[in-house]
Amino acid sequence: MNSADTCFIIICATFVFLMTPALALFYGGLVRARNILSTSMHSYASLGLISVLWAILGYSLAFGPDHGGLLGDLSYAFLHGVGGNPSPAAENLPHTVFMAFQCMFAVLTVALISGSYAERIRFPAMLAFSALWLIAVYCPMAHWVWGGGWMGTMGALDFAGGAVVHMSSGAAALACAQALGPRLNLGVAATPNNLPLTLLGGGLLWFGWFGFNAGSALASGALAGHAMVATHMATASGIVGWLLVEWWRTGKPTSLGAISGALAGLVAITPGAGFVEIMPAMIIGFAGGMVCYGGVLLKSRLGYDDALDVVGIHGLGGTWGALATGLFACAAVNNVDGLFYGNPHQAWVQIVSIVATWGYCYTVSRILLKLVDLFFGLRVMPDSEVSGLDLSEHNERGYSM
Repeated sequence: MNSADTCFIIICATFVFLMTPALALFYGGLVRARNILSTSMHSYASLGLISVLWAILGYSLAFGPDHGGLLGDLSYAFLHGVGGNPSPAAENLPHTVFMAFQCMFAVLTVALISGSYAERIRFPAMLAFSALWLIAVYCPMAHWVWGGGWMGTMGALDFAGGAVVHMSSGAAALACAQALGPRLNLGVAATPNNLPLTLLGGGLLWFGWFGFNAGSALASGALAGHAMVATHMATASGIVGWLLVEWWRTGKPTSLGAISGALAGLVAITPGAGFVEIMPAMIIGFAGGMVCYGGVLLKSRLGYDDALDVVGIHGLGGTWGALATGLFACAAVNNVDGLFYGNPHQAWVQIVSIVATWGYCYTVSRILLKLVDLFFGLRVMPDSEVSGLDLSEHNERGYSM
């Protein structure tokens, strides 16, 4: 084990932890005033529920010894054998540190989905769906890509979670938006209640993402530094890409567009941060801003109410990033070439992983939502939705004015 690497990953884990409270700010500012606390509650509930389930069962299913390339076994259930010993997945790190770092990814992924069902889901249903989704979707995906499963063995490249985090949450978000149906009384009243709060949350997400991507090198070294720089440059380029399209289409650049473009760039570079050179990373981020802007517009054409644009930003951004990794991956960075560097097979592998991720995550999410609706009821009553979920679900108000 390496003390410098251990210290580095502990710091990165705290960065990734911060992303979930940051998401609460980001999402909370975007909804209507009567739902700011209920929306924030989804992120904090994920911090509690998913962390506990990760220790009891999730970590073992995701990173336990492989069974058929599909799932880990129960060797690490209740964190049995997970202590100060070296981690089998990263022998330079204590097992506890690797487990905790991965726990923060699981928490954030579940919290991301909440943007799709904001302002209309029952809190017990949210808890039940989140718990089931962690076990049935996130843990298999993490194992497939990072835990010795079939997708990683096939050669799919996902440095920090393009498939495991963003495509999976985007597919689940689409399933949630379709299962719940559109919110009531959409229109002028649906404008964000506190954009400065959203900008603060978005800035903290950007900050935390350095731990998210650089930490995925699992060591303090040149690769981590490269991932950090690629992440920042792609994010900055995402702002430029989004604002150019928004300005051209509407005649006005907006602060919401700037922070949305940053998030698009962050998502797009996540799968390739440790595989592509800096200039291609900027291209990926710039195109990601444009792709995600189009994805947000797409929901009105397709008729689903993804309240906070999880599908458009995380789903499509992660998809573009995974595909772009297959195009721009460079062996000079991390020993793998993509299509533009003479290896067309890598692009094909990325396409297979994209199709498999969307197909599995969407299908299982729809099944889980059906079960949750059957036993708990997914949606609040219309009068509760009109009065706001802060009051009807939690008996509190975000503002006393």
